[in-house]
Amino acid sequence: MGPRQRRPEDALNRRIQLKLMSYQAETRRRRTFAIISHPDAGKTTLTEKLLLFSGAIQIAGSVKARKATRHATSDWMEIEKQRGISVASSVMQMVYRDHVINLLDTPGHKDFSEDTYRVLTAVDSALMVIDAANGVEAQTRRLIEVCRQRDTPIITFVNKMDREVREPLDILDEIERELGMPCVPMTWPVGQGKTFGGIVNLRTQMMTVFDGGKDRRPQDFESMPLSDPQALEKRFGHEWTTAMESMELATGASPTWDHAAFLAGKQTPVFFGSGVNNFGVMEVLDALVDLAPSPQPRTSTAIVNRQPVVKVIQPEDDAFSGVVFKVQANMDANHRDRIAFVRMASGKYTPGMKLKVMRTSKELRPTSVVTFMSQRREAVEEAYAGDIVGFTTHGGVQLGDTITDGSVNLMYTGLPFFAPELFMTVVLKNPLRTKQLQQGLAQLGEEGAIQVFRPEVGGNMLLGAVGQLQFEVVQHRLKGEYDADIRLEGSQYTGARWITADTPQELKAFCDAYPMRMARDAADTLAYLCTSPYDVRLAQERFPKIHFHPLREHAGLALQSAG
Repeated sequence: MGPRQRRPEDALNRRIQLKLMSYQAETRRRRTFAIISHPDAGKTTLTEKLLLFSGAIQIAGSVKARKATRHATSDWMEIEKQRGISVASSVMQMVYRDHVINLLDTPGHKDFSEDTYRVLTAVDSALMVIDAANGVEAQTRRLIEVCRQRDTPIITFVNKMDREVREPLDILDEIERELGMPCVPMTWPVGQGKTFGGIVNLRTQMMTVFDGGKDRRPQDFESMPLSDPQALEKRFGHEWTTAMESMELATGASPTWDHAAFLAGKQTPVFFGSGVNNFGVMEVLDALVDLAPSPQPRTSTAIVNRQPVVKVIQPEDDAFSGVVFKVQANMDANHRDRIAFVRMASGKYTPGMKLKVMRTSKELRPTSVVTFMSQRREAVEEAYAGDIVGFTTHGGVQLGDTITDGSVNLMYTGLPFFAPELFMTVVLKNPLRTKQLQQGLAQLGEEGAIQVFRPEVGGNMLLGAVGQLQFEVVQHRLKGEYDADIRLEGSQYTGARWITADTPQELKAFCDAYPMRMARDAADTLAYLCTSPYDVRLAQERFPKIHFHPLREHAGLALQSAG
């Protein structure tokens, strides 16, 4: 019998297999994570140092000295520089140990929690920064709850050990108690404040000696092996003895490190250090490569015969797909552009590829596609699942949109829009700037900076927010970016619910019954405005076939399946 003839389909299958293997190798190099914390825990400082030590930037921004000309790389908006806080999430990419690390810095202030919640849908893990003096604070609890709902793996960094802080055992106990998650120490501090001697690395069995110089690089810190405890005790005295006793208690009470439990969001590795002094940061960077997960499969929904069909998309799948988790207007004042931040979920992006917005079935034609080093942009040569790419557009894209190469029919869900609890009426000071105001509100609404409601029966536009500071930022940006000077006045409304109905007739009857309460948001989704907590209950009793949604994500899916 002669040699077996190769069939054309064999060669095709081989090419497909090789492509999948190359995609898989690339996605396994990716780490996509968000940094979360309470304000002032040192999150932005730590972001700077991670970028610095990976080689992504040459000099770290001055976070404390905000009046200086140098500012944190991740805080680019003018109001952030003035106030010294992050109010918009930033995206940064770096390469470390042959791994592509996508870092998303999030606003720490509670008034911007919506932006943070949406960012957490775009990551595979989170780095939680805790102030060693204050422990677990209110905003941290809220963010961790979101992570736990999604089973997001969390790495914990206890910051500011060079100050007078609480005992590490107390901090671990509080993390476990407040967050309901066992802690596994990976490093352990020796002393604190003025007596802070350094950290013991339980992974490498070495102690890194603390030096308070802010310009110190990781290679500048002295290391001592734990195999010579006499030398360590001689050098650090009582602090060493106390640290060893507390470390033994901590490791004895902690579960054994279980990587699978960490990936399931059931365990958190804990690191100690001082971000401002560059100390303990390299251990975190290494942990992101060694412990954090590569891009994970994502659940998508397609509407087939008016019914939602769930499909799991693998990161190494051939078809390009991704979801818009953030839209930012005017990142570059010279261009007045809008960037849609897309978390890639599958496939490979290459320049010139055809893209489709699944919500509208329209082709997406970005003027450029970029990756980010904060404000600095670089053209994308290629990108894989896990990467964050920015599509520069002039409209047609909204938060939550699914982008594909058109070869697959699917939509990703899960991007939350919370019903606002605070409302203000917009009054334009100069009526000749109406066009600028409408453009600004449309773009800021699509961006998710604030929720914009347009009453169905006319009248002034309404702004809805989850925090008071959102109003101030939007007012500032309308004036600075759109030359629309506004005054904000109180509103009778105290809440909103997005609505859907079993039939178009039911929906029309409801709208006819409450014409003054109906408004449309930036996505043109119908909402019912409330003046008291009883409004929804009374309306529900009167119209039992109307559905009231506290999350717009749910309303959107209901609308898709309804028609």
